[in-house]
Amino acid sequence: MERLTEREAEVMNLLASGLNNQEISEQLCISTHTTKAHVSNIYKKLGVTNRVLAVKQIIAKMLNNKNLKDDKFVD
Repeated sequence: MERLTEREAEVMNLLASGLNNQEISEQLCISTHTTKAHVSNIYKKLGVTNRVLAVKQIIAKMLNNKNLKDDKFVD
C-alpha cells in the first residue's frame, strides 16, 4: 500500500470522523477543490472507491499496526 502524505493523513482522519468535503475544507483552511484532490489521492493509494471502504481499510490497518505513523503510512 502506498504511503499517505502528512496532509492526506490529516484529511483521512477528518474523513473518518464523519466530516464531508466542505467541513474538511473549512477545518484545514483549504479549498473544496483541494480537499477533493486529497480524497481522490487517498482512494487511489488505498485502492478503494468510496469513503466507507477507505475508512474500513484504515481501521483494519490501524488495528494491525496501532497507528498510521508506526506503519510508516506518513512520509
